[in-house]
Amino acid sequence: MKTKHTTIYEVRVPMRAFHGDPAIKAKYVNRVQAHAAADEIIHGTYWERGKGCAVGCTIHSGKHGDYETELGVPRMLAKLEDRLFEGMANGKSKQFPARFLEAIPVGADLSRVGWQFLHWLLTEELARRNDPRVAKEIKACADVLIPLTKGEPADRNAADLARRAATAAADASYPARRISYSRMAEKLLELMAAAPAMGR
Repeated sequence: MKTKHTTIYEVRVPMRAFHGDPAIKAKYVNRVQAHAAADEIIHGTYWERGKGCAVGCTIHSGKHGDYETELGVPRMLAKLEDRLFEGMANGKSKQFPARFLEAIPVGADLSRVGWQFLHWLLTEELARRNDPRVAKEIKACADVLIPLTKGEPADRNAADLARRAATAAADASYPARRISYSRMAEKLLELMAAAPAMGR
Protein backbone atom coordinates (compact mmCIF):
# COMPACT_ATOMS: atom_id res chain seq x y z
CA MET A 1 0.00 0.00 0.00
CA LYS A 2 1.34 3.43 -0.94
CA THR A 3 1.60 5.96 1.87
CA LYS A 4 0.56 9.47 0.92
CA HIS A 5 2.89 12.38 1.59
CA THR A 6 2.31 14.44 4.71
CA THR A 7 1.60 18.15 4.45
CA ILE A 8 1.58 20.61 7.30
CA TYR A 9 -2.21 20.35 7.27
CA GLU A 10 -2.83 16.64 7.78
CA VAL A 11 -1.84 13.56 9.75
CA ARG A 12 0.05 10.86 7.89
CA VAL A 13 -1.70 7.55 7.28
CA PRO A 14 -1.15 5.54 10.49
CA MET A 15 1.50 2.84 10.55
CA ARG A 16 2.18 0.15 13.12
CA ALA A 17 5.32 0.75 15.21
CA PHE A 18 7.96 -1.89 14.47
CA HIS A 19 5.37 -3.32 12.08
CA GLY A 20 3.87 -5.04 15.13
CA ASP A 21 6.92 -7.30 15.53
CA PRO A 22 8.87 -7.34 18.84
CA ALA A 23 11.86 -8.85 17.01
CA ILE A 24 12.20 -5.71 14.88
CA LYS A 25 12.24 -3.54 17.98
CA ALA A 26 14.83 -5.78 19.62
CA LYS A 27 17.04 -5.68 16.52
CA TYR A 28 17.26 -1.88 16.46
CA VAL A 29 17.48 -1.44 20.23
CA ASN A 30 20.37 -3.92 20.31
CA ARG A 31 22.01 -2.14 17.38
CA VAL A 32 22.04 1.31 18.99
CA GLN A 33 23.08 -0.13 22.36
CA ALA A 34 26.06 -1.79 20.66
CA HIS A 35 27.00 1.51 19.00
CA ALA A 36 26.74 3.28 22.37
CA ALA A 37 28.91 0.66 24.08
CA ALA A 38 31.53 1.03 21.32
CA ASP A 39 31.42 4.86 21.62
CA GLU A 40 30.28 5.15 18.01
CA ILE A 41 27.38 7.54 18.57
CA ILE A 42 28.59 11.01 17.63
CA HIS A 43 27.22 14.46 16.83
CA GLY A 44 27.32 16.09 13.41
CA THR A 45 27.52 13.04 11.13
CA TYR A 46 24.69 10.84 9.92
CA TRP A 47 26.64 7.66 9.13
CA GLU A 48 30.29 7.32 8.23
CA ARG A 49 32.84 4.55 8.86
CA GLY A 50 30.69 2.78 11.43
CA LYS A 51 29.90 5.93 13.44
CA GLY A 52 26.98 8.32 13.36
CA CYS A 53 24.26 10.28 15.06
CA ALA A 54 21.04 8.93 16.57
CA VAL A 55 19.47 8.42 13.15
CA GLY A 56 22.65 7.07 11.55
CA CYS A 57 23.31 4.52 14.28
CA THR A 58 19.70 3.36 14.07
CA ILE A 59 19.28 2.85 10.32
CA HIS A 60 22.92 3.12 9.12
CA SER A 61 22.06 6.03 6.81
CA GLY A 62 20.73 9.58 7.00
CA LYS A 63 17.39 8.85 5.34
CA HIS A 64 14.68 9.79 7.83
CA GLY A 65 12.07 8.15 5.62
CA ASP A 66 13.67 4.77 6.28
CA TYR A 67 12.23 4.91 9.79
CA GLU A 68 8.86 4.33 8.17
CA THR A 69 9.85 1.36 6.04
CA GLU A 70 12.26 -0.27 8.51
CA LEU A 71 10.71 0.58 11.89
CA GLY A 72 7.11 1.66 11.21
CA VAL A 73 7.92 5.01 12.86
CA PRO A 74 6.87 8.30 11.18
CA ARG A 75 9.71 10.32 9.64
CA MET A 76 8.49 13.32 11.64
CA LEU A 77 9.60 11.52 14.81
CA ALA A 78 12.92 10.58 13.19
CA LYS A 79 13.52 14.27 12.47
CA LEU A 80 12.58 15.23 16.01
CA GLU A 81 14.94 12.57 17.40
CA ASP A 82 17.67 13.94 15.13
CA ARG A 83 17.22 17.55 16.27
CA LEU A 84 16.92 16.72 19.96
CA PHE A 85 19.97 14.47 19.82
CA GLU A 86 22.09 17.17 18.19
CA GLY A 87 21.01 19.70 20.80
CA MET A 88 21.70 17.53 23.84
CA ALA A 89 24.94 17.35 25.78
CA ASN A 90 27.23 14.42 24.97
CA GLY A 91 26.50 12.20 27.97
CA LYS A 92 22.72 12.21 27.67
CA SER A 93 22.70 12.23 23.87
CA LYS A 94 24.57 8.92 23.60
CA GLN A 95 21.83 7.15 25.55
CA PHE A 96 19.01 8.87 23.69
CA PRO A 97 18.79 6.60 20.60
CA ALA A 98 18.16 3.52 22.75
CA ARG A 99 15.75 5.37 25.03
CA PHE A 100 13.89 6.66 21.95
CA LEU A 101 13.33 3.14 20.60
CA GLU A 102 12.63 1.58 24.00
CA ALA A 103 9.87 4.13 24.69
CA ILE A 104 7.84 3.07 21.65
CA PRO A 105 5.31 0.27 22.30
CA VAL A 106 5.34 -2.44 19.64
CA GLY A 107 2.32 -1.97 17.37
CA ALA A 108 1.58 1.59 18.52
CA ASP A 109 0.04 4.21 16.25
CA LEU A 110 2.50 7.12 16.42
CA SER A 111 0.83 9.26 13.75
CA ARG A 112 -0.33 11.97 16.18
CA VAL A 113 2.68 12.04 18.50
CA GLY A 114 4.73 14.56 16.51
CA TRP A 115 1.85 17.02 16.41
CA GLN A 116 1.16 16.49 20.12
CA PHE A 117 4.80 17.23 20.84
CA LEU A 118 4.77 20.43 18.76
CA HIS A 119 1.58 21.58 20.48
CA TRP A 120 3.20 20.98 23.88
CA LEU A 121 6.31 22.82 22.70
CA LEU A 122 4.28 25.91 21.79
CA THR A 123 1.89 25.95 24.73
CA GLU A 124 4.23 24.91 27.53
CA GLU A 125 7.92 24.99 26.65
CA LEU A 126 7.82 28.29 24.75
CA ALA A 127 5.31 29.70 27.24
CA ARG A 128 8.11 29.57 29.85
CA ARG A 129 9.70 32.48 28.02
CA ASN A 130 6.59 34.59 28.63
CA ASP A 131 7.38 37.06 25.85
CA PRO A 132 4.26 39.22 25.26
CA ARG A 133 5.58 40.31 21.85
CA VAL A 134 4.92 36.87 20.38
CA ALA A 135 2.30 35.34 22.72
CA LYS A 136 -0.59 35.90 20.29
CA GLU A 137 1.31 34.38 17.36
CA ILE A 138 2.41 31.35 19.40
CA LYS A 139 -1.20 30.73 20.46
CA ALA A 140 -2.39 30.97 16.84
CA CYS A 141 0.19 28.36 15.77
CA ALA A 142 -0.73 26.10 18.69
CA ASP A 143 -4.44 26.36 17.86
CA VAL A 144 -3.76 25.22 14.28
CA LEU A 145 -2.19 22.03 15.65
CA ILE A 146 -5.13 21.00 17.84
CA PRO A 147 -6.99 19.05 15.11
CA LEU A 148 -3.74 17.34 14.06
CA THR A 149 -3.19 16.12 17.63
CA LYS A 150 -6.55 14.34 17.31
CA GLY A 151 -5.86 12.83 13.90
CA GLU A 152 -7.94 15.39 12.02
CA PRO A 153 -6.80 17.76 9.22
CA ALA A 154 -5.89 21.35 10.10
CA ASP A 155 -7.56 24.41 8.66
CA ARG A 156 -5.39 25.54 5.72
CA ASN A 157 -6.37 29.20 5.93
CA ALA A 158 -5.75 29.37 9.69
CA ALA A 159 -2.40 27.63 9.22
CA ASP A 160 -1.30 30.07 6.51
CA LEU A 161 -2.33 33.09 8.59
CA ALA A 162 -0.56 31.72 11.68
CA ARG A 163 2.59 30.98 9.67
CA ARG A 164 2.73 34.51 8.23
CA ALA A 165 2.10 36.12 11.61
CA ALA A 166 4.74 33.95 13.29
CA THR A 167 7.30 34.75 10.60
CA ALA A 168 6.70 38.48 11.06
CA ALA A 169 6.80 38.21 14.86
CA ALA A 170 10.08 36.29 14.77
CA ASP A 171 11.82 39.48 13.70
CA ALA A 172 10.54 41.24 16.80
CA SER A 173 11.63 38.69 19.37
CA TYR A 174 14.65 36.42 19.43
CA PRO A 175 14.47 33.78 22.20
CA ALA A 176 16.72 34.89 25.00
CA ARG A 177 16.84 31.67 26.98
CA ARG A 178 18.42 28.46 25.75
CA ILE A 179 15.98 25.70 24.88
CA SER A 180 16.14 22.66 27.15
CA TYR A 181 16.69 19.79 24.73
CA SER A 182 16.73 17.30 27.60
CA ARG A 183 13.31 18.45 28.81
CA MET A 184 11.95 18.27 25.26
CA ALA A 185 13.43 14.79 24.80
CA GLU A 186 11.73 13.56 27.97
CA LYS A 187 8.38 14.90 26.76
CA LEU A 188 8.75 13.19 23.38
CA LEU A 189 9.57 9.88 25.09
CA GLU A 190 6.52 10.29 27.34
CA LEU A 191 4.20 10.93 24.37
CA MET A 192 5.55 7.98 22.39
CA ALA A 193 5.20 5.63 25.35
CA ALA A 194 1.55 6.67 25.72
CA ALA A 195 0.67 6.20 22.02
CA PRO A 196 -2.33 3.91 21.54
CA ALA A 197 -2.18 0.58 19.76
CA MET A 198 -3.39 0.58 16.18
CA GLY A 199 -7.15 0.58 15.83
CA ARG A 200 -7.85 2.23 19.20
